[in-house]
Amino acid sequence: MGTITLTHAQKGWEAGGWIGTSYYFGDLNTNYDLSMPGLAGGGLVRYNFNNRLCLKLSANYGKIMADDANSSNPFEKARNLSFESTLIDGAVQLEFNFLPYIHGSKDEFFTPYVFAGFNVFHFNPKASYQGEMVELRPLGTEGQFKGEEYYSVSGGLAYGLGIKVDLSYEISLNFELSARSLFTDYLDDVSTVYPDKKDLLKLRNQTAVDLSDRSIELPGIEDSQIGQKGTQRGNSSNNDSFVMLGVGLVYYFGDIRCPEYGRRK
Repeated sequence: MGTITLTHAQKGWEAGGWIGTSYYFGDLNTNYDLSMPGLAGGGLVRYNFNNRLCLKLSANYGKIMADDANSSNPFEKARNLSFESTLIDGAVQLEFNFLPYIHGSKDEFFTPYVFAGFNVFHFNPKASYQGEMVELRPLGTEGQFKGEEYYSVSGGLAYGLGIKVDLSYEISLNFELSARSLFTDYLDDVSTVYPDKKDLLKLRNQTAVDLSDRSIELPGIEDSQIGQKGTQRGNSSNNDSFVMLGVGLVYYFGDIRCPEYGRRK
């Protein structure tokens, strides 16, 4: 009877915020380099169905960036592309606590957890050009026709793991690693092959041509391997991804502890 009462008492809403870092992985970071973190943060609400299962809604911000100059791959170094983007992300996830988690309990006050769901996000890749940050999507750097550029809003699978620890009955400390496997390969404006430069100049402008091919000469990399029409610019077989790592404080709005719980030993 006591266990049933405790499970019922765990029902309720939580809300809080977090701050941390974000990392990008994709065509401009194939080696999972972590040397270019961006600022990230956000807010969340949870509904606790019981002491094991929650529904979580979150709104998040992140900054991501990458530069071929940091790569150890000769082709990527010669390709010489770079980008940065802000991310506005919203996610819906189911969350499972590995241990029974009861706010205010002396024994069940912490748990590791996992979560999975879906996200929708907005992105806008930019690159430095002649001292200014230039939006890449409107330039059609891979030869996209006007009006046929990739969408700036996409979605993905949102999943991860974390640990939550009570600081008091109402407040908990959350450590979380959250990943996004995306439905787009253009988070970095790089996916397929180089376009014809003459066609791109007619269709767009010289800025588009310059930002489409920024390759430099390096020993061991022939001119025919990079920058020419139809040669590899990215890898469209693997979509991009990003992760957010953060720490947050969450406030519990559920019912106060029932007397049965308070008398437990």
